[in-house]
Amino acid sequence: MPSDFDQSEFVDSDVLTTVRPLARPAPMSAPSPASRPPSREELDLKVSDAQQQLAELKRKQEELERERATLEDSRRRRVELQTGHEEMLHHLTRGLVLLEDAELKSRRDAEQMAKSLADLRLALDKVRAINQEGWSAESYNVELTRALTAIENARMEWNAARLKWPLLDGAVDAAPSTAAGPAKIQGHFLGAQSFPELCRLGFALTWPVAAAVLLGSVLLLLFRR
Repeated sequence: MPSDFDQSEFVDSDVLTTVRPLARPAPMSAPSPASRPPSREELDLKVSDAQQQLAELKRKQEELERERATLEDSRRRRVELQTGHEEMLHHLTRGLVLLEDAELKSRRDAEQMAKSLADLRLALDKVRAINQEGWSAESYNVELTRALTAIENARMEWNAARLKWPLLDGAVDAAPSTAAGPAKIQGHFLGAQSFPELCRLGFALTWPVAAAVLLGSVLLLLFRR
């Protein structure tokens, strides 16, 4: 078996000089920061950053809540302004119309009342001016006619005033007096009776009931037999 290297063989030295040596294996490189687990300091830093972000979000939320409360209050006040504006426009306009009508009616009533007062005063003066003692026999018929005319005119003025003003007939106090009338009459009637009379009155009111109960008891006993 021939040897691996024979000196008699031709060897090109240039080729031998160009042959590169075998590459040595690269040394083990350190793991990249992305592939290794985070350290405690890094975790603490991330926790601190998260807490700061949460605090910032909470602060923004509080600001938004305050802004929302401010907007809600502004909206409520705006609605209250609009509602109150419309309500008071309606009430004040209606109130002015009603009061103006009432004032006009009151003025008319006051004018009519003043006229009625003047007419009643004039009629009263004419009635007071009637002096029968100063009549003479010759003027008796004339004075009597004048007096009767004055009385008739006064009666007409009085009736006209009564139609215009019901208070002259006591219409304002009529309802209370009517309502209180039966109670006063009943209290007066019972208060004026003596004790024996009250006993007789009670017996007269209750004896029909007692008689009916007694008659029912007798009929019940008869039916049982």
